[in-house]
Amino acid sequence: MPISGDFGDRRRMKGAKRLLTRRWLALLALLASVTLVTAQTTPSTGLPSGQSPASGGSLSLSAGFAGDAKTAPTGLVWRVFRERAEDDGSRPEQASAREESPTFSLPNGDYIVHVAWGLASATRRVTINGRNVSERLQLNAGGLRVIGMLGDTRIPPDRLTLSIFVPDGGNPQAKLVARDVKPGQTVRLPEGTYHIVSTYLEGPATGGSAGSANATNSVVEADLRIQPGKVTVTTLKHRAALITLKLVNAPGGEALANTSFTVLTPGGDVLREMIGAFPSLVLAEGEYAAIARRDGKTYQSTFEVRSARDRDVEVLAK
Repeated sequence: MPISGDFGDRRRMKGAKRLLTRRWLALLALLASVTLVTAQTTPSTGLPSGQSPASGGSLSLSAGFAGDAKTAPTGLVWRVFRERAEDDGSRPEQASAREESPTFSLPNGDYIVHVAWGLASATRRVTINGRNVSERLQLNAGGLRVIGMLGDTRIPPDRLTLSIFVPDGGNPQAKLVARDVKPGQTVRLPEGTYHIVSTYLEGPATGGSAGSANATNSVVEADLRIQPGKVTVTTLKHRAALITLKLVNAPGGEALANTSFTVLTPGGDVLREMIGAFPSLVLAEGEYAAIARRDGKTYQSTFEVRSARDRDVEVLAK
């Protein structure tokens, strides 16, 4: 039976729609397979979330002592600077941390990494180029701890002050690197040779520099070497005593008030001048002279100081 024109047109339109639908489905399937393959073959950049390879990467840092891979230093201070200096010569700080193993996210570029451990430090140039970077810096450094003794007794920390120098040629005190260091305190220093000056104090330090009138003439010096990754402990022995001066009319008599005293070395150098009935001072072991002045008259006596033997020294008013 012949097919009418309208009916034939409708059949052709339905066929075209079915063909178009099949083609769209095939195209979507192809796109899905391409997306799957791309996701499976794209390599991981290892960058922090939201950071693309074109923008930067992460920098993980750690430090160790030279020749000692097992010991990890504590109390590190890290700073990261741009390698390229500004017009004024400065290098802006890009990141910093006070921890043992920090990790920083940084834009691509060249950087200078600086780590400080007390007075010791190390630097390294690193480049960030869309990848994670790990760097371990070596510190050629060690520690120093000083113990002070007077006789068989340990000197309290507030009665002793230490200065640390770097010697140069024949000058043992060429460069001061640390002052007012207390005994028992661990000082972090670069590897090398140092000159230590220990000063016994008249009394507890009350602030400011301890090398003032509070210092005595009991001074002990020593040279030692700091080795990487090790704490060098040294004992410095002072030989001194507490001396109390008195002006008396007779041995064992009562101390006379309103007396001024001057203590001299055997060579005549003035060590101390004091006023009072019985002033006291700490002196290093040795021989001394004491001059007492009262009511326009002058009296003199010599005496000896022996280590750890505190005593009274009487000047006779005769």
